[in-house]
Amino acid sequence: MITALEFYSGIGGLHLALRRCSARGRVLRAFDWDQLSCQIYDANFGPKIAYKADISLLTPADLLAYRASLWLLSPSCQPYTVLNRNAKGAADPRAKSFLHIIHDVLPELVNLDGHPRYILVENVAGFETSETRLELVNVLHSLNYITEEFLLTPMQFGIPNSRLRYYLLARHSDASLTSSPSLTVLREIPGRLTLQESAIREIRDYLDPPLDLPEESLEIPDRILQKWGRLFDIVSPSSRKSCCVTRGYTHLVEGSGSILQMNENLDTTETFDSFLSSSEPDVSILNPLRLRYFSPAELLRLFSFIDPDDPHGSFAWPPSVGRKSKYRFIGNSVNVTVVTELLNYLLQDYS
Repeated sequence: MITALEFYSGIGGLHLALRRCSARGRVLRAFDWDQLSCQIYDANFGPKIAYKADISLLTPADLLAYRASLWLLSPSCQPYTVLNRNAKGAADPRAKSFLHIIHDVLPELVNLDGHPRYILVENVAGFETSETRLELVNVLHSLNYITEEFLLTPMQFGIPNSRLRYYLLARHSDASLTSSPSLTVLREIPGRLTLQESAIREIRDYLDPPLDLPEESLEIPDRILQKWGRLFDIVSPSSRKSCCVTRGYTHLVEGSGSILQMNENLDTTETFDSFLSSSEPDVSILNPLRLRYFSPAELLRLFSFIDPDDPHGSFAWPPSVGRKSKYRFIGNSVNVTVVTELLNYLLQDYS
């Protein structure tokens, strides 16, 4: 069985991907600075795995005892995201812990023969142009890791969501590497066929049953529609694409994720044109569209935490976690299906 350490574990998307991949694996320890994240993790994967820790303070000795063969890392994306106009990359304090793991911890573990054989890193699209990415690849190459990099979206795996993310896979080689590291970023997993658009599922497959959650509880407030309605990305149940959902979903508008138009009989553009053409726009003009946010459960299906084909599928939230917090944790997470497929590729030679 492959043993793993999970860094920046959040609500456990990387753990769930390892559980679903073709290799038998077990997470020995998960590290995250957020106490509530650890509680959510505990509720879904059992106690005594998630550990509240400042990752920038972890030492080689702390990790040597585990001798894990796989490291799973999803460091903070805020230093690299294009949505952060003040992104500072490696100079951002939030990048400190990841750089510490790469520069200070991993090389020492290689010297002690306690390093992981495999590594997976996930981050936001934009990371591939950062100085941190170059440092990461160069350090891994100097430690005899063969790396492959990807930019992938769930739509390539049949899921109607365009959450483009950067991934790095690394395999340790017993032989010294002589050539320079490849800096090519692949747009598909080798050996895996690219799906046609018609193979992408409709959003309706991911929606809650009508009686599970009253639509009114997810309605867009009139004041938001009045001022910012024209900026929303609006999709319908028959759509085969939705925009990337971020931690700002429901309290930010532009760039934070799509909303749903439940009435597919009305033309969205014509309805908004009618609304905007009024001298004093009346938001009631938009009401027949039946616009609403996705529910947390619906997003968990899009993120593959819950199987959309399993009517009994669930994800456990401690009672103290409110809806806004759920959106924040989901928006910070990974798409489990994409990571599962990458782990299948990374671990195909594991024995």
